Amino acid sequence: MANAVATKDDLWGHPKGLYVLFFTELWERFSYYGMRAILVLYMISAVNDDNPGFGWDKTDAISLYGSYTALVYILSILGGWVADKFWGQKKTVLIGGILLCLGHGVLAIDALWAFYLGLGLIILGVGGLKPNISTMVGGLYKSGDDRRDKGFTIFYIGINIGAFLSALIVGGVAEIYGWHYGFGLAGIGMVLGQVVFMWGNKYLEGIGEATKDLSPAEAEAKKKPLTPVEVDRMKVMGISFLLIIVFWGAFEQAGGLMNIYTAEKTDLSLSFSIPFIGAAIPASWFQSVNAFFIITLGVPIAGFWYNWKKKGKESSSIFKMATGVIIMGWGFLFMSAASMQFETEGSSAMYWLVLAYLFHTVGELCASPVALSFITKLAPLKYASIMMGAYFAATGVGNKVAGWVGEYSQSAGELEIFTGIAIFCTIIGLLVIALLKPLKRLTHGAEDTQQGSHNEEAEGFELADKPA
Repeated sequence: MANAVATKDDLWGHPKGLYVLFFTELWERFSYYGMRAILVLYMISAVNDDNPGFGWDKTDAISLYGSYTALVYILSILGGWVADKFWGQKKTVLIGGILLCLGHGVLAIDALWAFYLGLGLIILGVGGLKPNISTMVGGLYKSGDDRRDKGFTIFYIGINIGAFLSALIVGGVAEIYGWHYGFGLAGIGMVLGQVVFMWGNKYLEGIGEATKDLSPAEAEAKKKPLTPVEVDRMKVMGISFLLIIVFWGAFEQAGGLMNIYTAEKTDLSLSFSIPFIGAAIPASWFQSVNAFFIITLGVPIAGFWYNWKKKGKESSSIFKMATGVIIMGWGFLFMSAASMQFETEGSSAMYWLVLAYLFHTVGELCASPVALSFITKLAPLKYASIMMGAYFAATGVGNKVAGWVGEYSQSAGELEIFTGIAIFCTIIGLLVIALLKPLKRLTHGAEDTQQGSHNEEAEGFELADKPA
């Protein structure tokens, strides 16, 4: 293992720039997940309700939700391309943040045109910010630095602190005081994230810059065709993208189908009254459960995998991702139990949702932060941001699949859908594990952190090799 040497630019064992990106993404995710928690509920609320919405039927609302969340991530390809070709990652993140501030501000206006315009600006903003800020995290660490995976886990926890707070604060304000107050509050969060990023630029010097003066390795990578080793690694990334589509196609039922199920079929009543809230939990608050578990379980699960690897057991990224898909799929068995309880009693208990989100979270922590780090290790340098954009595009396709599945549930039945998701995810995960050895061979030792290894010297063109 290559050990990093602490410098004056480190804080708590990591570059100070990590914490700038941590808080930037925290507030960006506060705005995004706050809006996500209330979007479907807003669309299906009756126009003559005390807190009026558009009065759409559930199928149309889930369809738009799936298309919106898909485009948010698919536009990451464009954001990655713009960063690689023109602006660099840092400037693209900055401009993406500005678009996000505008988009969330427009959503606070109570008009249909503002609704669509706001969503469009957010799609463009996330497309610019999301892939490039993640790539910048990878750029903070030099080749062979064994802090990289831990750095991504810390970054991922920041994402979910924002998600946890947003579902409680934005969701509570929106359901009690008005949907557009919630949208406006999400916008304030994005402004805070933009301020943090602009203030912290001094800790990101040389990270994600657009420059015509390429390093020797970058210049060589730009003019050379992909080597056979790089082609093999691209194949493995393709398989990982398929896993990501399956994962998010199931996981993103949270904001659509499971969100509606929570509001309409879960007993949310309490035996006591919460100030300003009342004796019932807002449905949107359950969108914070996943984030809460990530914050509390992120470090223990990362530590588990670290110790697992130290014991010489299988701990490749592909294995972790496949395991994550299986565990996340099993969470839907609790939703199957909730559906059966609803059919017999007319409502289901809240603990089924909590258990489902617990398994979803454990699966997510096995798969998602690992996948981010995996891409930075395998991606050829000249396709650095584009491949990160492709990763988020795969996430977008998964979100659209989630929308299709949610739409289909309105006719097929929720019990059948929840059970089918659990079975499908288990089969896919086990199939990838069965093919693990040939898939690992195709990585050509990209996950070997021993500096100066044959593979690393022969292959100098990875994103992971960009000088920090």
